Amino acid sequence: MSFDGFPEQALAFYEGLEADNTKAYWNDHKATYDTCVAAPMRTLLDELEPEFGPAKLFRPYRDVRFGKDKTPYKTQAAAVVRGDGEDALYLALSADGLFLGGGYHHLATDQIRRLREAIADELTGPPLARVLDALRATGWEVGGEQLVRIPKPWGDGHPRAGLLRHKSLTASRAHQPAGWLHTPAALDRVAKGWRQLGPLNAWLGHEVGVSRSS
Repeated sequence: MSFDGFPEQALAFYEGLEADNTKAYWNDHKATYDTCVAAPMRTLLDELEPEFGPAKLFRPYRDVRFGKDKTPYKTQAAAVVRGDGEDALYLALSADGLFLGGGYHHLATDQIRRLREAIADELTGPPLARVLDALRATGWEVGGEQLVRIPKPWGDGHPRAGLLRHKSLTASRAHQPAGWLHTPAALDRVAKGWRQLGPLNAWLGHEVGVSRSS
C-alpha cells in the first residue's frame, strides 16, 4: 500500500474531537481514526523510514493523571524520529493542518552546557547562526525554552547573545489545511521539510550529542 494523502475525514474527525472530547465521541468515530488517521500516518512513516529512520507514532490517549486537563484524547496524531541526542524530527496532523518540527526539545544539564559553549565559540557558533537564518528565510520558526537573561559568563555584547539564552533549540513550521494534504504530495512536503531541518539536527548532533550524565 502506498501513501495517498490524508482523507478530508481525518481533519473532520479532529474538528469533532475538539468539540466533543469524550469517550462516546471516540467510540462512535473510532473507525474513522483507524482508517483515515492512523493507517495513512503509518503508511507515510513507513515510506519516509528509508531516508529518515524509524518513527514512533504516539498513542491517541492522553495521560490525565497529573494535569488539570482531564480530556481523554489528544487532538492531533503525532510521530517522532529520534536523532542522536533528543527528538530530532517531528510530525503532527490535526484540524489545523500539518505541523513539522525538529531540533532538540528536552536537554539535560550537560547538553545545555555544550549547546551554549558551541553557540559562544567563534568556530562553531556562526555556522549555527547561518543555519537558523536559512530556516527562517524559508518559513521556519526558531524556538525552544529560553532563560530570561543571558547566562554568565556571557553578556549582551556577545554577537549571538539571544541564542545563548536557549535551554533547548527547535525549528517548526505549520502548514494550514490545503488540497495537497489529501494527496501523495503530502509525503513530498514532509520529506522536503525534514531535509531542510537536516543541517540544524546535524549541528546539534555534532556539537551537543547525547547526554553523558549518569
